[in-house]
Amino acid sequence: MNKVNIKSVLPHRYPFLMVDHIIEMESGKSVKGYKNVSYNEWFITESQTTMPNMLIVEAIAQLGAFVSVENTAGLGFLSSLEGVAFLGSAGPGDRLDLYYEVIRNKRGFVLGKGHAAVNGKTIVNVDKLLVYKESV
Repeated sequence: MNKVNIKSVLPHRYPFLMVDHIIEMESGKSVKGYKNVSYNEWFITESQTTMPNMLIVEAIAQLGAFVSVENTAGLGFLSSLEGVAFLGSAGPGDRLDLYYEVIRNKRGFVLGKGHAAVNGKTIVNVDKLLVYKESV
């Protein structure tokens, strides 16, 4: 697979860009990517030693933008979540493997599901993640 220019698809920049690399894409269907969690992350502090779970959910949502990179005009807004389970954590030194799959795509509303894993163990699972894509 050719290297994907993440910043050409997502409007996010540091400190809110949560995807480092795209591994695999099946246009309109699914995408796999990852984020390397480091000690330099803004959210890692003395009292917060792992990546906050909702930022992992955000990473899954950001990954969803890559299922239809041919239609990148517009902004996506995370509209709703259902069936979210937090099963573990990701800390500095971990590679957060991300997966997103489209369930339905209709009139700017993209319904998908996804999960995040560390070392093959799912740490966050989202049954339904709805994104509204607004055209510009």
